[in-house]
Amino acid sequence: MKLHTLNRKVHYWGSMIIALPVLIVLCTGLLLQLKKQLTWVQPPEQRGTAQDLRLDFPRILAICQTVPEAQIQSWDDINRLDVRPGRGLLKVAAKNNYEIQLDTATGKILQVAYRRSDLIEALHDGSWFHDAVKLWVFLPSAIVLLGLWVTGIYLFWLPIGVRRRRGRNKEVPAKA
Repeated sequence: MKLHTLNRKVHYWGSMIIALPVLIVLCTGLLLQLKKQLTWVQPPEQRGTAQDLRLDFPRILAICQTVPEAQIQSWDDINRLDVRPGRGLLKVAAKNNYEIQLDTATGKILQVAYRRSDLIEALHDGSWFHDAVKLWVFLPSAIVLLGLWVTGIYLFWLPIGVRRRRGRNKEVPAKA
């Protein structure tokens, strides 16, 4: 079997095998590229009044417990804290994907919003489905996609190389 025929078959069947995982990666990747512009994906960052953190952990937890949407009863209900001193902002990410933004100086609640970017990231890398899906479906799909890229480049340049060789053969000067 010739190399270009094998490349076409690999390209054809490989693209069918990875179509769904790659579609998920592409769509979620587009959303993640625009997460700062789309408030539906990630809430916009607010600004606090000071650039230092004057809140202690018990006060942060007490403030978050007053937000019914976040359903925070203890530290077990909090996924992470994200401190942005330059903006005077403390983000509290609840495990139910709600985000509470606090002023680092006063503890005032600046915003409460649902955050979808973590879910979209988990879909993007396949971990939302299961770690086995991430390693046995999304990783091989990425490897096949790399192979498709290589075979696609080959298939793209093949006719250009053939035309160049034909052109050089025509330009051979005749002997006088």
